[in-house]
Amino acid sequence: MSVDNELPNEEPNLGQEMNEDQVTQENQENNGDELVDEYRDKFVLLSADFENYRRRTNLEKLDLIVSANGSLLKDLLPVLDDFQRAIANNEQLDDVAALREGFKLIQAKFKQILLSKGLKEMEAKDQLFDADLHEAIANIPAPEDALKGKVIDEVEKGYYLNDRVLRFAKVVVGQ
Repeated sequence: MSVDNELPNEEPNLGQEMNEDQVTQENQENNGDELVDEYRDKFVLLSADFENYRRRTNLEKLDLIVSANGSLLKDLLPVLDDFQRAIANNEQLDDVAALREGFKLIQAKFKQILLSKGLKEMEAKDQLFDADLHEAIANIPAPEDALKGKVIDEVEKGYYLNDRVLRFAKVVVGQ
């Protein structure tokens, strides 16, 4: 009888252990589901934050470009005013020298504004031809051996904007 008494006592313990294992497994599954839900929520929030950041920076870039153009145009308005005054005054002007001087003054003012914005002229004449700076529009025989491979004539000036090529110089190269 003692053997029978021990067996029934052990069986309920096994059942209880299985129930505890099932409960533990269910808890782990619940914890896993909760973690998945938590990470999904974090991912959705992070994605939304990134999308908002991307939109905000794009709007800021656009605003910066528009305001930069506005600033340049505002600085160029006095040059436009000078041209309008010069045209109005030159209708009655007979002195060509005064006309030239007026246009030289306007050009100097215009150049100064562009220089203040970071524009710089490129020196090309008598320089070695550099495809990174120059655009060769013609090759001609060099008048001297020293001018072979060098820029003989500059058809259109090149410009830098803050040390970056804005426009390549159009040049004639000696061969």
